Amino acid sequence: MVHNTKVAKRPRGRPQLRPDEETRRLVIAAARQEFHANGYAGASCARVAERAGISTKTMYRLIPSKAELFQNVVSERISRFILEMDERVLDALPIEEALEHILISYGTLTFDEETVLTLRLVFAECDRFPEIAATFAEFALRRTTQTMEAWLNRQRDLGKIEIDDPSTAVGMLRGMMIMEPQRAIMLGQRKPPGRAEIAKRARYCARLFLDGCRPRRGQSSAPQREMA
Repeated sequence: MVHNTKVAKRPRGRPQLRPDEETRRLVIAAARQEFHANGYAGASCARVAERAGISTKTMYRLIPSKAELFQNVVSERISRFILEMDERVLDALPIEEALEHILISYGTLTFDEETVLTLRLVFAECDRFPEIAATFAEFALRRTTQTMEAWLNRQRDLGKIEIDDPSTAVGMLRGMMIMEPQRAIMLGQRKPPGRAEIAKRARYCARLFLDGCRPRRGQSSAPQREMA
């Protein structure tokens, strides 16, 4: 009796390679570890490749310089914050809850150990490497400011708040939320706050801010005095 047993055919050609995007994520994670372990000056692109488990040739093809590695590390972390600022989600919430959500997300980002380590690196080495300060300003500070400012502009356009200078207001709001705890953390005087403390601070800051800029119906705005 003859048995016709089918044998699975092996696919021809090279085995499927890891997608570049997945490899890029591994490189960015490895670069983050390398920068935090050795600083910017001491970081080695060869060690980044080794940490990521790839060749230096592959790494340089995807991210060709140390400066771009640092840029990607900063940008990737901020992108996680931006994803939490979904306009449709925020606009479906009452204004108080929406602002609390923004401030909780911002506080969580700012007090995160990864962010603290990166900021310390920038402060320590920006004199020798001004490009890392420029990168942090462009891909961290500017992006978070623009995101929060866009939300304030929408609330103003909807008539929910009265505000003349959203950009300045964002700076005040950010400072109120994070300045004192962040300074103490940077000086080693305290540990980063936990989720509950961040949420409590966010509620308090949101109430103070909104109480100061809600529309006051029937009252004319007091003329602003020019600064000398």
